[in-house]
Amino acid sequence: MSHVLGCACVLRLPPADQFPSGYGREATFALDNWKETDYTAMQPPFQHDDLDVAAAVARARPQLVELLSQCPEWLLCTAQRFVPQAALGSLGTITSPREKTSLLLDLLEEAGPAAWKHFAQSVCMEYDLPLDLEVLLMCSAGEGNFSQTEESGTDTRAQSPVPKGSARRRPCSSSGSDKDAKQRRLDACVKYRHLLINSIRQRYGSRRAAEAQEQTQPLPFNQTFVNVVIHQSKAPRFRERTEKGQEGLAGAAEAEECADAAVKVSDLLCSKAPSHTTKVIFLFGKPGIGKTRLMHRICQKWAEGVLPQFLFTFLFEFRQLNLLKRKLTLKELLFDMFLQPEDSPDAVFQGLLENAQQTLIIFDGLDEFAANMDVSSSSERGPALTSPLSISQLFADLCHGNLLPGCTVLVTSRPKRLPDFLLYTVSVLAEIGGFDHEKVEEYVSHYFCQHSFRERAIAHVKNNTKLLSMCLIPALCNIVCICLEYLFLKHQMSVELPQTMTQFYIKMFLIFLNKQQGDCAGDEETQVNCNKKAILGLFDLALRGLEEKKLVFYVNDIPEDVKEFASLHGLLTVFEVKTSGTCPEAGYAFVHLSLQEFFAALCLMVSRKVDKNYLKKKFFLKSKWTLKNETKTEFMENFHIFLSGLSSRECRTFLMQLSEQDEAWVQEKQDVILQSLKKLAATHLSGPKVLELCHCTFETQNLEVAQHIGSLLNFKYEFKNFRLTTLDMSALVFVINSGQDLICLDFAGCLVDTECLEVLAGCKNVEHLSFRSRRCGDDFAPALSKGLQGMRSLKKLELTGGCITAEGMTNLVQAASQCLQLEEINLQGNRIQDPEGKRVMDLFAKMEKLKKVDLSNNHLSLNAVLSLAKEGIVCQNVTELCARGDTMVIHFSGTSGRAQRSLDLKLEENKEHIIPTRHVNLCLQDHRLLSHHAKMIVAILQSCPCLSEVDLSGNKLGDEGCSCLLESLPCLSISKQLNLSQNCLSVRGLCSLLKAVNTCQEVMEVQVSLSRDTAVLRFREDREFASLPPREEPVFSAGDQQRGEENQTPTISQKIRLTDCNLQGSDLKNVCAVLKECGHISELDLSGNFLGDEGLLQLFQCLPKLKMLRSLKFNNNRISLSSVFFLAQSLTTLEHIKTVSLSLGHPQVVHLTFWERVSTSRWRSGSLAHPKQEGKAQSFSLRDCRVGLEDVTRLCQTLARCPQLTEIHLSGNSLSDQSIETLLSFLPSLCHLTLLSIRKNSLSPRCAVLLLNSINLCERIRAVEVRSSENAFLHLGASMQSQRTSCRLTGCAIGQGQVEELCSILEQHGWLAQVDLSRNQLGDEGLRCLLDHLHRVPGTCSLNLSHNGISQDGVLHLINAFVTSGNTTEVQVSLCSKATLIIKLTSGDDPRKILRLAECNFQPEHLEKLFLLLERCTGLTEYTSSNNNMTVQAAERLLHSLRKDLGLLKISIEEPWVCREKVVNLLELALQASGSITEITICKDKTLFQLVIRFPHCLEKTESVISRLSLYKPQVKHSFCQRLCEKCAQLQQLRWSHMELQEDEVEMLVRILLPLPELRTFGLTSSNVAPAGIDYLISGLQNCQAIEELNLGYMKLSSAAIPELVLGLCEMPSLRRFILNHNSIGDEGCSRLAEALRKMHSLEEINLSHNEIGDPGLINLAAVLLEMQNLKKIDLSGNCPTPAGGEKLMEALAHCKNIKELLLSRNGFGDRTAVTLALCLPHMANLKVLHFQNNNIGQAGGLELARALVVCELLEEISLSENDLGEQSIHALSKGLPSFRRLRKIDLKFCGVPDGASKSLSLGFQQCPSLEEIILSWNALGDGGARELAIALPKMEKLKVLE
Repeated sequence: MSHVLGCACVLRLPPADQFPSGYGREATFALDNWKETDYTAMQPPFQHDDLDVAAAVARARPQLVELLSQCPEWLLCTAQRFVPQAALGSLGTITSPREKTSLLLDLLEEAGPAAWKHFAQSVCMEYDLPLDLEVLLMCSAGEGNFSQTEESGTDTRAQSPVPKGSARRRPCSSSGSDKDAKQRRLDACVKYRHLLINSIRQRYGSRRAAEAQEQTQPLPFNQTFVNVVIHQSKAPRFRERTEKGQEGLAGAAEAEECADAAVKVSDLLCSKAPSHTTKVIFLFGKPGIGKTRLMHRICQKWAEGVLPQFLFTFLFEFRQLNLLKRKLTLKELLFDMFLQPEDSPDAVFQGLLENAQQTLIIFDGLDEFAANMDVSSSSERGPALTSPLSISQLFADLCHGNLLPGCTVLVTSRPKRLPDFLLYTVSVLAEIGGFDHEKVEEYVSHYFCQHSFRERAIAHVKNNTKLLSMCLIPALCNIVCICLEYLFLKHQMSVELPQTMTQFYIKMFLIFLNKQQGDCAGDEETQVNCNKKAILGLFDLALRGLEEKKLVFYVNDIPEDVKEFASLHGLLTVFEVKTSGTCPEAGYAFVHLSLQEFFAALCLMVSRKVDKNYLKKKFFLKSKWTLKNETKTEFMENFHIFLSGLSSRECRTFLMQLSEQDEAWVQEKQDVILQSLKKLAATHLSGPKVLELCHCTFETQNLEVAQHIGSLLNFKYEFKNFRLTTLDMSALVFVINSGQDLICLDFAGCLVDTECLEVLAGCKNVEHLSFRSRRCGDDFAPALSKGLQGMRSLKKLELTGGCITAEGMTNLVQAASQCLQLEEINLQGNRIQDPEGKRVMDLFAKMEKLKKVDLSNNHLSLNAVLSLAKEGIVCQNVTELCARGDTMVIHFSGTSGRAQRSLDLKLEENKEHIIPTRHVNLCLQDHRLLSHHAKMIVAILQSCPCLSEVDLSGNKLGDEGCSCLLESLPCLSISKQLNLSQNCLSVRGLCSLLKAVNTCQEVMEVQVSLSRDTAVLRFREDREFASLPPREEPVFSAGDQQRGEENQTPTISQKIRLTDCNLQGSDLKNVCAVLKECGHISELDLSGNFLGDEGLLQLFQCLPKLKMLRSLKFNNNRISLSSVFFLAQSLTTLEHIKTVSLSLGHPQVVHLTFWERVSTSRWRSGSLAHPKQEGKAQSFSLRDCRVGLEDVTRLCQTLARCPQLTEIHLSGNSLSDQSIETLLSFLPSLCHLTLLSIRKNSLSPRCAVLLLNSINLCERIRAVEVRSSENAFLHLGASMQSQRTSCRLTGCAIGQGQVEELCSILEQHGWLAQVDLSRNQLGDEGLRCLLDHLHRVPGTCSLNLSHNGISQDGVLHLINAFVTSGNTTEVQVSLCSKATLIIKLTSGDDPRKILRLAECNFQPEHLEKLFLLLERCTGLTEYTSSNNNMTVQAAERLLHSLRKDLGLLKISIEEPWVCREKVVNLLELALQASGSITEITICKDKTLFQLVIRFPHCLEKTESVISRLSLYKPQVKHSFCQRLCEKCAQLQQLRWSHMELQEDEVEMLVRILLPLPELRTFGLTSSNVAPAGIDYLISGLQNCQAIEELNLGYMKLSSAAIPELVLGLCEMPSLRRFILNHNSIGDEGCSRLAEALRKMHSLEEINLSHNEIGDPGLINLAAVLLEMQNLKKIDLSGNCPTPAGGEKLMEALAHCKNIKELLLSRNGFGDRTAVTLALCLPHMANLKVLHFQNNNIGQAGGLELARALVVCELLEEISLSENDLGEQSIHALSKGLPSFRRLRKIDLKFCGVPDGASKSLSLGFQQCPSLEEIILSWNALGDGGARELAIALPKMEKLKVLE
């Protein structure tokens, strides 16, 4: 494994804008070897003891000038002691501090050696100088031992200048002892540096390499070294990004901004940093890249003098620092843990502090550090030089600059999360990449340099794609070489290497075992068996180390046999470990962390102690982005990959051998891993985790697992901002190709090497491939192009945000043109400025399925755009070319060849009518086209005969350029529109545009707005076959039309909109001159100009010329009220005006519409010379225009002269009462008026009455409506004949003061239908006044007085009027929130007298008055009291009060106490009523007690009934029963619901009520009766011989009750309706009932729904139905028959000729029953209702049923819901719908109605004229279905519900 540590590498660094300021430049250098030429010039400053003062001064001078120019005063003062005053005189003219300093140094040097010596000593004592400068100065002063600096390798030229502010003033008097101390410190530092150099040379230098040669392992490869790319930048962006939640990962930072240029490691370390600022360099790389060896190499080269900027270099490995349990000071870290000075440690440490900027500290393997690294800086606690700190804190303080500020800290790590403090301190972030193909070849060549088979090895690697991909990782390359060497040395001719990384590690392990044995080695199995105990111990050691986060082991940690075995075979390395300043100990570690992971994974797979649960727990994905598992996976970068690899079938034998278990045991463990992988694929995975999963899947080499995972990973292949290696791509392609689905592969900001693209070419299941990266350039495009042809499924290719030029695009398209399946190419955001238009379009034309090419944001030149446009629109498969600013998108038809032409148009006699199916849209928007480009554009447009839309907006064509284009319009073929907006048009250009419209009759619409810079022309889309516009009414006879047809040509209508063009009255003259020539204008819009009243008059002079004009808009043109009168008058002068709509508000509105006029040419061909045009209705509308009384009078006079005026609309005109009165006075003169509306006008109560009085002013008024004192509408009829009139004055604040006048108006009109005075302010007094006049109102009408503040007293007064008035037939009152009060009046002899009172909150005194009033009302026919605070006692009083002379009286009471009272009490209450009781209804769920009483009371013989009283129990009062018998002797209907009946109450019911001779209807439903009571009740039914309707629904009757019920039914020969729904009679009960029903020939309705009836019961019932010819309705829903029983039932129902309602839902009949029903339907001609929902009907049964329904033309309701009918059934039903003219409701809920059937269904609905309700919920209808229904809705006039 030592070869890995000397591998060649690539350093990649993130973008230049992510690091501290001052590092914005990019440095690019190359260094293939650490050559001697790099440092031969870097010799020590002095080679001899005899010092040359001049040379020393020259060497020190640059730094001295930089330092002393900051303190010129001190320098001048010092120089005055050694330099004559005369020589200093020349300094006065020098202003520059640097020049003055330089001159002073010259003078001091000229003063002689003594003077310079004293000066040098003064500088050294006065300032803290860098060590190298201080050495030079002391040497130049003749002090110090310079021979010690001979090997220092210091080059002062490489030193950075002394920054500003570094000097510190010392005391003026310096003693000799200070100088001696400084000299000793200097000597100690120089000596320690020499010691460091020797130590590092021993550790990492050539002698170490020589020792390695003696080992049995391969030689380390250290001749070829790294290529590095560095981008230096500001850190804030990096920090900002990480703060937003993208975890701070080394290597994750904007990977797309990394480049592949190389840089020297020396330059990486030489980059400048601000003074006293610590520079932190973070270097990361994947496992096996060679980070540790690189750090050793740096130390070695520093010792050789290659890095002279550093005086001291220290290297620490985190895996060794893990062993430290105590806290250290910085001094202890540097000396105890690396190298102790031989003497004077304090002096050396002080020298280190003073020369921190020249100190390099390397921390290797941050990822291997076990402790928590997220610690705060010690700056918050103050200086920590002497304070012991943890390793984490020491490391953090060094990076922060709190310790040794200004030093350089170099950190290495695997890709992982950066500690938080590093996010803010990293200056340079760099990545070590792997080999490229050339480096692989170079590595293999060096490895096999001593072997004869070197070329064979190179060829073997190069020719194997998978092998070559693995070799791009240096560690794997080393392993491959080891395996190849072993196999070649074995003289094997056929070399087969493993397929996965795991298998390679196994192979390498076995080779290491055999290699040590030499020629004596046996086979692999033998070696494993011989060393199995040591091997398993080694595996256990590896796993224990990872679990305990332990990478370095002491002797005591390792069993002796394991240590000997691992050391012998080169699996463990031994080294010195320092944990304190004492003697070092021996430490052991695996030769590489990946090897430890591999052995740990093996331990899990072969150990008997590891069960499945523990194995599951240990297996999880390592993600670059996830923090949650960080603590669990500190040292497990490849652990999960090795586990996956060991689960492969190929590893099974090896695992069986190690574990000594059978295949089943091993396979069970392997299955745990495989199942875990499958589960992980179903979870939410980020891009990096997807890659990790693909790696694991690849390692398994299990195609079934890969296929499963590939199917689950569909739509998850999105990768952002990280580098993908060739191994990553190989794993990804393996999984994708294993899946069955086509996928989208998206690389956003990812670094993808060309080697990766070669692997990607084998990906066959990619449908959409996307690269978004600034790295994608012309070199990337050809590399990608090579692989495109291999991707046979690729339909969409995106290569965006790169730097591809026109040349690269051409090459890419050239290759893509061979991909015939490609549909879309996206090249946005590149640098394609001037593509070759013709060549590119020719290539695109070859791509038959191409649909879209996007070249947006490529800074295309104008010439390039025009060239692409010219070539594009003639390209036969181009459908649209859109060039809008930076947008350039080309759409294609997706089919190649020339446009197909349609010849089958039934116009064979006219061959010129050939319509091209191709349509091309062209957009050249925002490209600054000038007028001189117009001819070029015309030429481009003329070259394409099939243009659809042309957009030239946003240019600068101006009037001249636009005119040139418009003059060419007749020569252009544009079918939809031409957009010339934003082209600087003026009024002159506007006139030119209108002239062009006149010359080109294909123009349908012109829309121009100069203020909005809009100009759009729209054309007729189908020029050859345009039809005539529809006419609203025929204007001449058929004969005239026939004579005129021979001269007719198709007419063309044009729309001209010249809005917001700032037109003045003077401009209109020129515009009108052009408009007069445009005879085909149908719509003219001149809104938003400044034409005024004068312009309107001028325009009206043109109107006679515009014979096709239908609409004229003149909005916002600043007209005045005079124009209003002018336009009103125009209704008379221009008879073809249809509507005039005016508004003088904001905005102003002037809109006129016109009737169609007949051309004079037609009339000249006829018999009439001067035809009189038939009259047309006209409408006048005036809004938001304040008009006074005189203006209203003038307007009315003008409008009165308009004979065809039918509607007048006035809104927001502030009309006064007098103005409205004047307006109403003109109504008789407006003889054709049908509607007068006044809106948004304050209307007083008096004005409302005036409007009501209009019914007496004009007999044609049919309705008067005044709403909310603001809106009024008068509807007038066409004739004078008297018709009923409706008056609605709601919310008009009408009070008592207007009642008398209002009544006077009503009394004068004898044809009132409705008077609505709701929501006014009448109150009780107003009501009283109204009621006093009510008897005078003639005719029959309804009076609504709701919401008028009426109290209980007012209600009583109303009831008094109701009692005394002869014309009041009905009163309805409710004083709750509804506040209802309705009175119905009649003039005829209406016998009805109805009073309904609800929620009136009556008090006892009110009720008493009410009862007194009711005693006087002997004509009452119905009284209803609901929730009026009426007690039981009050109800008795009420029943006493209600009397009638003759006839029936219905009394209904709804009060809460009804549900609480017992039946006996309610019957006792009923006895209080006068007259004979004919109906009793008690519904306790509705709190309803209802009686129908016949007057006068008839005493009939009731002896037979009374005689039964003797059988009663003693406790029943005989008097009550007798009275009940007497009162109910004529009882016909008895309906009870939700009752709680006791036995005595049941007995009373059976003994007294049921035997009554007149009883026709009995219903007892949803009631609770004791079992004994039920039996007694059923037996009592035998006495109901006259019964016609029996309802026992919801009574929980079982089959046990049926025999007694049958006996009763046999005694009911007149029974017509039998209802027994929602019981539990079952088959037995149904069969018994069937026998009883057989004799009931009068039966019309049977309801046995929800009774658990199966086939036996249903078949017996069917046999009976054959004889029921009078049956009209049957309900058998909710039972449980089978299709067989259903068929029998349908066959029987076919004999029921009079059946009208068939309710058979929820029976599960199925298709067989449906088909049988379809066969029977022709026999049910009277069927009106069919319910067949939820019967398991499919398409077969549904289709037959739908076809058969057409014979039932009387159907009113169809329900087939909850059956999966299918599309064919729905189509069949749709075809039959027109047959159902009476259909009111159709329910198709849950029927699987698809969008495809919506059109036919909607058409069918339209042809059902009576349809009121449609239910289509819970179907598969989408937007298309909704659209079809929306089209049909307006034609369904009676529709009320659509669900």
